[in-house]
Amino acid sequence: MDDQYRLEACVDSVASAKIAVAAGANRLEVCANLMIGGTTPSLSLFHEIRKQVDTTLHVLLRPRFGDFCYSDEEFAVLLGEAEQFAAAGADGAVIGVLLPDGSLDRERMEHLLSALGHRSITLHRAFDVCQHPMVVMEQAIALGIDTILTSGQKNTAVEGISLLRQLSTAAAGRIDILAGSGIDAQAIETIYQATGITSYHMSGKKILDSQMTYRTTEVHMGLEAFSEYDIWQTDGQKIKDAVSKISSLKH
Repeated sequence: MDDQYRLEACVDSVASAKIAVAAGANRLEVCANLMIGGTTPSLSLFHEIRKQVDTTLHVLLRPRFGDFCYSDEEFAVLLGEAEQFAAAGADGAVIGVLLPDGSLDRERMEHLLSALGHRSITLHRAFDVCQHPMVVMEQAIALGIDTILTSGQKNTAVEGISLLRQLSTAAAGRIDILAGSGIDAQAIETIYQATGITSYHMSGKKILDSQMTYRTTEVHMGLEAFSEYDIWQTDGQKIKDAVSKISSLKH
């Protein structure tokens, strides 16, 4: 795959990381709990993935499920995680903090950027729930952020094509627009033809059946919408198909 294109796979296990890289993903977003949109991974997971694969690793920093407006205590945790992963050698970080009015919390973002040092930084999908996306994009550029991960403020990036096109045009190469949510080979073709975007983010997941032979339906460990006997893992074929599609794109 040409270096001018990017396929970033978000992974929450060593197995998924190995599958994604073998299939051709050229960057990983390491996280935990993909089923709830991702949270900060453990340092142990990061270190094991680093041992197992040779690629660029960005770490999602998100202390909990839910919105991106954090209490002082939550932000202290977030800042501590930024310092820990910077010390651990993460190549980049994926961050985002909003104020109650839906604007970017630039003060806290600056604190995170300082803690992370000169690493590649992605503003994550907090962007997709901000109030004024074009304003926030300019603020992200001014902060020195490298990438915005966005679905165009819709549930999927295909649905968000209109805003993705506006963002890509206005960015004019000053910041990378990384299209994410619902990404597969067909979505990449559709989005590229409409916007010219060349960076894509996907999980490419499949659901595996648990190895457990004894099972109970009487207990839920978390959200009832998710079965304890479903295991999420990257599907190598979905990644390969996406890489193949990206490789076929023409300027």
